Amino acid sequence: MAFSLTEDQTLLRDAADGFFSKNAPVASFRKLRDSKETLDPSLWGEIGAMGFAGALIGEQHGGSDMGLRAMGLVLEAQARTLGVSPLFQTGLMAASILKLQGTAPQQDAILPKIADGSLSFALALDEGAHHAPQKIDAKATKTADGWSLSGKKRFVPDGAHAQILIVIAKTDAGLGAFLVASDAPGVTRHALAGVDARDLADVTFDTVAVGDDAYLGGKPLDETTLDLILDHGRIGLCCEMMGLIGATFDMTHDYLKTRTQFGQVIGSFQALQHRAAAMLVEIELTRSCVVAAIDAIERGKGVGEAVSLAKARAGDTLQLVTNETIQMHGGIGMTDAHDSGFYLKRARVLETVYGSSGFHRDRWAKLNAY
Repeated sequence: MAFSLTEDQTLLRDAADGFFSKNAPVASFRKLRDSKETLDPSLWGEIGAMGFAGALIGEQHGGSDMGLRAMGLVLEAQARTLGVSPLFQTGLMAASILKLQGTAPQQDAILPKIADGSLSFALALDEGAHHAPQKIDAKATKTADGWSLSGKKRFVPDGAHAQILIVIAKTDAGLGAFLVASDAPGVTRHALAGVDARDLADVTFDTVAVGDDAYLGGKPLDETTLDLILDHGRIGLCCEMMGLIGATFDMTHDYLKTRTQFGQVIGSFQALQHRAAAMLVEIELTRSCVVAAIDAIERGKGVGEAVSLAKARAGDTLQLVTNETIQMHGGIGMTDAHDSGFYLKRARVLETVYGSSGFHRDRWAKLNAY
């Protein structure tokens, strides 16, 4: 397992850090939040032009095929500045689903549009307040012309703006994944006001008709493949969490070096030094878990255990660091004028997406026969 980055990965990380710092700084997110908008459409096109969206996509489809570690570096860079784009749902989730479940014609038709940023997707999976990928009530019924979908999906990330929805629904043969245009007759999207000011929606499907070519793979989506798809997403979320962790820790570290109290820089107080050191230890342990999980996915061994360990630890560490950021900044940290609140709110959301820390501790225990 290689913990250090290759030369190409280092160049990609530096390019992503520079791109998001310039094109999607925290000030841009604040402006977007204040305008009640949840997406900057121009940013997605620029991400596609930079080649970031094609990190998981082969060169024959217009991507760079740099792998999951590379996509994680881009997601981490985006999260550091609270950048808002369809990169996670489209560049990671949709690309993974197409690669693992799609037919060759479906891949040929869609993957190039993901790589160049000309199409956006959202995975419509969960139907309740908590992540439960095996509890699906949405139904897909075979018809003479294709399929008819009915049901409701809750809290769909990017659900209000995505052009294509990837709907997980029950068929007579098991679960299936279907491509549904977001403006198709019978699709109703209700945008939600998420605490982190991101795109979130409940989506209802009322006998929505789709063709046979919309059925990904032309076959059921087995449990193993669905788990692997979600594990790709979970490790992407861990990378986003590492971006938030890094940004908030740096913010706190800088504050400790400049804020004075009782005639001294507060970073000289031993109690705060110990708390900062404890955070740093947890951050390094968490990064090791995330890198190990990416390695497990790429090797195809011990994936579920490694990913659940990483997601649980990343959730716990993110909660610790964002809480300490608020605490150590004192009164200013509690105000909307300071950026720390944005990171804390985003942290609370990411910890729950595709399974909370509690969900993944339970999953890890079951996978290890506890």
